[in-house]
Amino acid sequence: MTASPLRLRIDGDALVSNWRALDRMSGTAACGAAVKANGYGLGAPEVAKRLAAAGCRDFFVATWAEAAELAPLGVSVSVLHGVRAEDLASVGIAGARPVLNTAEQVRRWREVGEPCDVMVDTGMNRLGVSPEEIADGLLDGLEIETLLSHLASADEDSPLNARQRDAFAALAGRTSAKRMSLANSAGIALGADYAFDLTRPGIALYGGIQREAHGGVIRQVVTPQAQILQRRRVLAGECVGYNATFRAPADMDVAILNIGYADGYLRCFSGKGRAWAGDTELAVLGRISMDLTAVGVDAAPELGEGDWVSLDYDLPATSALSGLSQYELLTGLGRRFDRVWG
Repeated sequence: MTASPLRLRIDGDALVSNWRALDRMSGTAACGAAVKANGYGLGAPEVAKRLAAAGCRDFFVATWAEAAELAPLGVSVSVLHGVRAEDLASVGIAGARPVLNTAEQVRRWREVGEPCDVMVDTGMNRLGVSPEEIADGLLDGLEIETLLSHLASADEDSPLNARQRDAFAALAGRTSAKRMSLANSAGIALGADYAFDLTRPGIALYGGIQREAHGGVIRQVVTPQAQILQRRRVLAGECVGYNATFRAPADMDVAILNIGYADGYLRCFSGKGRAWAGDTELAVLGRISMDLTAVGVDAAPELGEGDWVSLDYDLPATSALSGLSQYELLTGLGRRFDRVWG
């Protein structure tokens, strides 16, 4: 297969370091890992393999197709979207069990009679059975490994956090669940009383920082890189890119990179983004195209066709610059990248 002109440099040591840091912050609770959406775009099997070797024992995906990709690793996988009628053919994937979210899913799973997890809604109104349904006996007789809930505003100082924590804590001992799990990445930083028995970080594993407690602890994992397709001279007054949004203030050198919004480097970076050639900063010029991006390279005379540059992709800073969430920045990185682990 021909090498792509795009690659993601993925720091495996940083990934493992982030999990270990989150594991320490989880205190006595076990620390799992959300690897849904193809490991937040990095490749779920590669992520899970490294984290399992580091000691992670609990993994979370969205669908049964994602669970099947992890089956060869022999790890425990919770399928967050539960079990539809169409999913029953996938039951039996090694190590996988559903996180039941509705009364209908509970009824469907009773016919299977295998262990499961259950999501309870404590105030997010997204997925989960209600505490009232639990009180009415909906889960009676189920073999539940883990009872889960999900924080809606853990990345903010919101009173909803404590309300959800207290509502979840009130369910202790009211089901057959062996463990309880509430905290996501930001929830881990809220303190020990949010950890319960199992935490399940996602974005922080991959370099995302949502709360101050993660600053200086969580390391950047992903750096997009693109090859230069052409280096060209642009004369003073000439435009670069669609709609002439950039005009050269003086004669200048411009490099055209093999990356654009089809790859997840979106138009919001137009005139704002940065690339790097080593320690030399290169400004993004004009509009981002579908497959192409222009950067100024006067400060890097050594760069030429076929050379690689790195796109600035520190998640918190890039989120602030672009207005995109840190989640979107990662999961939007496209298929054309070669994913290169180091």
